[in-house]
Amino acid sequence: MKVTKGKAAAAKKDKKEALKPVEDRKLGKRKAALKADKSTKKLAKKEKLTKKDPNKPKRPPSAFFVFLEEFRKIYKQEHPNVKAVSAVGKAGGEKWKSLSEAEKAPFEAKAAKRKSDYEKLMVAYNKKQESIADDDEEESDRSKSEVNDEDDESAEEEGDDEDDDED
Repeated sequence: MKVTKGKAAAAKKDKKEALKPVEDRKLGKRKAALKADKSTKKLAKKEKLTKKDPNKPKRPPSAFFVFLEEFRKIYKQEHPNVKAVSAVGKAGGEKWKSLSEAEKAPFEAKAAKRKSDYEKLMVAYNKKQESIADDDEEESDRSKSEVNDEDDESAEEEGDDEDDDED
């Protein structure tokens, strides 16, 4: 005997769903709602990414990247034909791993100095941002409705002036 799937199987499933209480039934719309949540998260992420401040100081490089700056110069002198960035990065990584702690120390010191400079810049940047935010708050103390009311009143006054000219 062959078991056929199709209309008969779908009809049985519908009957079982109909017999269940409303709370236990699977609702098809829930999946669509979940998909909408994902899309809104992506939109929020995009908005967050676009709001970067160009005046914000860049994060300092780690000790490895400080090392890599100097290593690139040396590597390009020794291998002028190699143009691939990945080749330079791989060679730099191998060299970094082979360095002892004493050889890494000057790069770590430079990275620490850059980090302290960055922290000073960030403190100054944050103070500046706070002062800008305070100025914005003072301007926005009035509600939008108050501003709109003033605009309406000024528009009415201009309309009254035009009526006077026609007489």
